Amino acid sequence: MESLRTQKLKRHAALVQERTSWMNRYRDLSEFILPFSGRFVSTDRNRGDKSFNSIYDSTGTRALRILAAGMMAGMTSPARPWFRLATPDNELMEVESVKLWLNAVSQLMRDIFARSNTYRALHSMYEELGCFATTANLIEDDFDTVLWNYPLTAGEYCIAVNHKGRPDSLDREFEITVAQLVEKFVYDKNTQKFDWTVASHAVKNLYDGGRFDQWVPILHAIAPRTSQMRDAYKGDKRSNKNMPFSSCYFEMGGNEDKVLRESGFDEFPGTVARWHTRGGDIYGNGPGMEALGDIKQLQHEQFRKAQGIDFMVKPPVILPPGMKGHEVEYLPGGVMHGDGAPQSRGHNLMDVRIDLQHLLADIVDVRGRVNQAFYADLFLAITNMPGIQPRNVHEIAERHEEKLLMLGPVLERLHDEMLSPKIDIAFAKIIKADLLRNLPPPPEMDGMDLKVEFVSTLAQAQKAVGLGSLDRIIGTVALISQGRGEPSAWDKLDTDQIIDKYSDMLAIDPSCIVSDKKIAFIRKSRQEAQAAQQVLAMAKPASDMANAAATISEVDPDAANDVTRSLMGYT
Repeated sequence: MESLRTQKLKRHAALVQERTSWMNRYRDLSEFILPFSGRFVSTDRNRGDKSFNSIYDSTGTRALRILAAGMMAGMTSPARPWFRLATPDNELMEVESVKLWLNAVSQLMRDIFARSNTYRALHSMYEELGCFATTANLIEDDFDTVLWNYPLTAGEYCIAVNHKGRPDSLDREFEITVAQLVEKFVYDKNTQKFDWTVASHAVKNLYDGGRFDQWVPILHAIAPRTSQMRDAYKGDKRSNKNMPFSSCYFEMGGNEDKVLRESGFDEFPGTVARWHTRGGDIYGNGPGMEALGDIKQLQHEQFRKAQGIDFMVKPPVILPPGMKGHEVEYLPGGVMHGDGAPQSRGHNLMDVRIDLQHLLADIVDVRGRVNQAFYADLFLAITNMPGIQPRNVHEIAERHEEKLLMLGPVLERLHDEMLSPKIDIAFAKIIKADLLRNLPPPPEMDGMDLKVEFVSTLAQAQKAVGLGSLDRIIGTVALISQGRGEPSAWDKLDTDQIIDKYSDMLAIDPSCIVSDKKIAFIRKSRQEAQAAQQVLAMAKPASDMANAAATISEVDPDAANDVTRSLMGYT
């Protein structure tokens, strides 16, 4: 029986070995695109001396920044709703109370995301995804904001997947200070006591000696628990050691068999997304890897261009022996003394003539390939449109559809691996924090599952095809009714259903759309009011005749008879 720490360290070594083949590529990506990203040793943190010496042309870095900003604005913009909760039952979604409750819970989740660091973490994840094609983020409980995100960078973590290819294990190797370790793991705020049994003697000695800022390597291992591991705690189902996923913190250094913290989660507490995977690959491949060769070529060409300009502006020269030891002035207007003989004057060691136009043309071509690899040309399609901006709505719509065509598969993967798990985790933490106590679900929701629908700009672009079809059928019916004078053609369409579908595709707030039940009541009330008006209109002539008869009865009978006969056509 091996100890828990020994088991976790052995598995961590296996995960590190599995990741080894990707590390050199990650180092290249970090060196040529994002120098401040990537942690390839545990001490590689808070490094202000990260080198940018390999970047002579920042096209790759700027293209990645455009990709990250475009994905952020198009998929998870904090300025507009980008997801909503729904039920698989379409008929249930027609119930007004259900729609309003789901909308209120969705708004609560968006408020929690806005108060926490979710959007900052998402932007960091998009950058990691575009550069390294794999990104990871841990989500933990937070007393003030319900949840808090810890975005990770390449080389800092290892992952493993289950039989379906979904990430379900994550090991993170990092460093924290002695003061942070004691505050997080040793000091109990409830009892206000120190539990030094979980920390090593080395950490205790550092703390007692006042060396609070000394760095300590830590391993955080998250993995699914096997049935055998859970059976040991099955008597206490509420124990976090009986939960489906384990979470263990250890000190990496030393040989003391101690565990800083062992706990658990009901669901995988992280979001791990890959841009694209092939076969049984665990880590992803994406734009950064595709563009890396072009980016290196771009740096080489820029270096050679600058070198060629230097050769032309300030070429190496050969001086006669008599000038040795004399000061030589190469700046414009410089004066050197000599006897004026031809052999006393120096000449260029080489005559460099570089065709910069051809070199610049090739640099522009390589820059274009880099921008295409990062989809920067698609996200800036409207900005880069030639001529007067914008031309017309149709062309803008076509460019949005083109963007969707290129990013559609990636969006589906990110919805499945990154955004849906994040929303599921947030909902679970809302339930755990009892934030729905003042927002109980309607009775119709009892026992119903929930699903997530994405309504971001890019997600809605995927539904634009359906909107276009509705627009075309409505336009066709309008032409038939107007051109042929057949208003009955509208009877072929269920206009209420069209309005519901249209508002659903456009993600209109359900409080702005009247439910079918309420609209039926409104129409019934309107019909009853119209029927009552018709009855009053028909009763009015009889009332007028009765009033006339009453008036006539009050006058002379002979005169009344004469009036009556005249009304009946007699003179």
